Amino acid sequence: MSILITDFFIDDSAETSLLINPKEQLAVEDSDSQPMKGKEDEKTIQHSEIVVDRENILSPERKDEDGVSASSSEKQACNYAKGRWVADSRRPLYSGFRCKQWLSDMWACRLTQRTDFSYEGYRWQPSNCEMPEFEGAEFLRRMEDKTIAFIGDSLGRQQFQSLMCMISGGEDKPEVENVGWKYGLVKPKGAVRPDGWAYRFPDTNTTILYYWSASLCGIEPINATGPTTEFAMHLDRPPSFLKRYLPQFNAVILNTGHHWNRGKLRANRWVMYANGKPVTDRKLAEMGNAKNYTLYSIIRWLDSQIPLHPQLKVFLRTISPRHFSNGDWNTGGSCDNLLPLSKGSKVFQDESSDPVVEGAVRGTKVKILDITALSELRDEGHISRYSIKASDGINDCLHWCLPGIPDAWNELLYAQL
Repeated sequence: MSILITDFFIDDSAETSLLINPKEQLAVEDSDSQPMKGKEDEKTIQHSEIVVDRENILSPERKDEDGVSASSSEKQACNYAKGRWVADSRRPLYSGFRCKQWLSDMWACRLTQRTDFSYEGYRWQPSNCEMPEFEGAEFLRRMEDKTIAFIGDSLGRQQFQSLMCMISGGEDKPEVENVGWKYGLVKPKGAVRPDGWAYRFPDTNTTILYYWSASLCGIEPINATGPTTEFAMHLDRPPSFLKRYLPQFNAVILNTGHHWNRGKLRANRWVMYANGKPVTDRKLAEMGNAKNYTLYSIIRWLDSQIPLHPQLKVFLRTISPRHFSNGDWNTGGSCDNLLPLSKGSKVFQDESSDPVVEGAVRGTKVKILDITALSELRDEGHISRYSIKASDGINDCLHWCLPGIPDAWNELLYAQL
């Protein structure tokens, strides 16, 4: 039986994985610190359809346990990504002048020359589901004896810092323990920072950590003793950190996207690998295909692990939008708008604006944390030209001011936990 599949599907029974592409044209995400170079990185990748001769690879209409088609039950379910931004005098949830225990100065826009902070005064309200009011003490009570892990790039780090500030209300918490050493998160000699951070709230034994993994790939040196070695970027393997500590986690929030470009690969000396060998398939080596292949691979692996760890909840966060106009980060691109919701306040669509993430989690036990469309409306919330370390003419239209938009991502996470 020939079935037309329009998603990536990884076939563990084959010696090589099947790569099946979605119909949609998906633009390759840009870097947060590197320009996109080369014809491959500048174009929109046209995904092709592949017809696979396989029985029941992916049923066009899945049924849930009650015999109701998934398509109809999903429509009735709460969609946290569909709703509107509303003004709220109770926002922000912490002070941008404080929270120095967790919040990096470069993301604390209250410490910059910016004078308009109206972006802080909004919350996200889904149209068809209840949103509990976030309370730090209640969050810790619900997460008693649990460990929450953020794994991803600098936008994942922003979400991690946002949550730490939300829980503490921006106040110093000297009793909170730095337990990074338990996870190998210590700063190596000569490094600018460790690979992540981990903190434990002793009253509830709640641990929250962040681990840097910009690509969500397993990465290892090709020559362990060579100081200038290249690194194997295993597209079909999870990060070793995630694999090692997964049994200790109760919630995992993953993200990737903006590091998938040739500039980042060259800078990091990454070489794509699949099935333990360098990638020679030119189609797979295209940046968009490689990223999508990685997402589908890691979600498939996690879906196989969740039944082994009943306490575990996994979320794959959709991509955080960039708002550069009239150029990129290094060519005069800017995001000068300071007027909240100038693009509108509502999201009407049922589907995600990140179809790759939506497709990767479909039919699995991994949940989507869908923040793309609602964040797209908030271009005034970026650091823009006010970054403390930014050079003249350089705007940061990728990262967000904190307090700010990532706080809403954590409110969505709170509701779904």
